[in-house]
Amino acid sequence: MAKKIKTLIKLNIPGGTATPAPPVGPALGQHGLPIMEFVKAFNDKTADMKGTIIPVVITVYVDRTFSFITKKPPVAEMIKKAIGKEKGSQKPGKEQAGILTVSQAEEIAKAKMDDLNTTDVEQAAKIVAGTARSMGIKVE
Repeated sequence: MAKKIKTLIKLNIPGGTATPAPPVGPALGQHGLPIMEFVKAFNDKTADMKGTIIPVVITVYVDRTFSFITKKPPVAEMIKKAIGKEKGSQKPGKEQAGILTVSQAEEIAKAKMDDLNTTDVEQAAKIVAGTARSMGIKVE
């Protein structure tokens, strides 16, 4: 029989560098989970993705055990990496922060496909382009 699920915790944590400090400690502590156990497991799993923000979904069971799955970095993170900038424009629509090529948009779309609401690469690329535009990054 499957374990009873108590709750789901969703966090965005930098890969390979989780610590028991907030947001991790308090989020897990309130459900009585072994914080260091999670931190160790998460860091082992994401060691190759240091510095990249990784969304993680932690499933908490009634018997105080847990399991977790990591997702792909947010599209905005991938776009910043592709154009080599720390952040998007301070004034999207007025100031341009950089240029994302259509092929870069498609690359990101392919990498993020599992988490997007489409199976069509062109549609996914449009989602990525929309995110880029909202960050003040031109797509061409």
